[in-house]
Amino acid sequence: MNKSIENSLQSDLEKRRLNDSFRKLSCSKAEVDFCSNDYLGLSNSIELKEEIDRILVYQKEYSVGSTGSRLLSGNSIFTETTESYLAKIFKGEKALLFNSGYNANLGLLSSVPKRGDVVLYDELSHASIKDGIRLSMAKKIMFRHNDLQDLDLKLSRTNSGNRFIVVESIYSMDGDRCPLKELVEIAKKHEAHIILDEAHSTGVMGHKGAGMAIGMGLDANIFARIYTFGKAMGVHGACVVGSTTLINYLINFSRSFIYTTALPFHSVASIRASFDILGKNIKWQHDLDEKIKYFISYFNKLFSSSLERTKSESAIQSILISDNIRVKSIAKYINKCGYDVRPILSPTVKQGQERIRICLHRYNSKGEIEGMLNALKEGML
Repeated sequence: MNKSIENSLQSDLEKRRLNDSFRKLSCSKAEVDFCSNDYLGLSNSIELKEEIDRILVYQKEYSVGSTGSRLLSGNSIFTETTESYLAKIFKGEKALLFNSGYNANLGLLSSVPKRGDVVLYDELSHASIKDGIRLSMAKKIMFRHNDLQDLDLKLSRTNSGNRFIVVESIYSMDGDRCPLKELVEIAKKHEAHIILDEAHSTGVMGHKGAGMAIGMGLDANIFARIYTFGKAMGVHGACVVGSTTLINYLINFSRSFIYTTALPFHSVASIRASFDILGKNIKWQHDLDEKIKYFISYFNKLFSSSLERTKSESAIQSILISDNIRVKSIAKYINKCGYDVRPILSPTVKQGQERIRICLHRYNSKGEIEGMLNALKEGML
């Protein structure tokens, strides 16, 4: 074996260890979940499991594996009817399933923007968005987080090709929302096209969990929307929603769609079942909102202005505690108290913006929220 490459890789790993940003896999033993994206508790829902089983029994002839890509042997009538079902929920002409939100962003953003086009993206965009843009031939321009004045200025300096504005409904680290209404007005002014990642709003915003754009009545103004099912929906996969022309284009040019094995039948059935269950339990969104309000109220009571929290009214609540060593130590203490939270270290976030990322769920009790925040206060002493 060539040792030079091993030494190079080891050197990079040592740099991570030295600045306390080394990542490793772990399984938390903490009992109370304040970490997962399972906001509605669907991943552990007996009702959802029973609905999936019902679909599997009804659809008697299916393969355990999909056996190939959608364009070869991996397509099915059931997959296509599920996409039509999702298109109705999301009020789009068409929906196209992808294996994950990462694959959906990669496939959309690497294929649609072309050389001569411009993609403007929020600085806090998810890695999958940045990676997709990087793979395209378009010019990429970052604008300051949720800063519409900065976006407007940078749009005014571009005047060739198609222009795309890429934002997220709810940002995965800060948990705040994009100012979508004002963003639509800016897009109209500059004749730009909005691409909206609804990953963290799927299931928790809009009618039957249809996301922010539909919840605000702005869906007709969005060129493409990406919905992820591995978070609030409790299953796996994602879809892109847009015009028939867009979906046909992705089928023909999106490499992460064309050249990957399709989702198996069980995964497609799980997506269908999760929306069926949520449609029968729309109160769950209200229950989650109540827990979010209680968390914010108790946090403000406990810490006043002594500890900074990101400006979030979503299920994602980040507590800013700079320094990798310190934030890891506090998270470890909270875990020992029985509450599963995770530290987010630089370089995942900017140095000085290290944090404990807390995810709230409809099933978290008020007592659990109080206990976790009390443990946070104790851990900081």
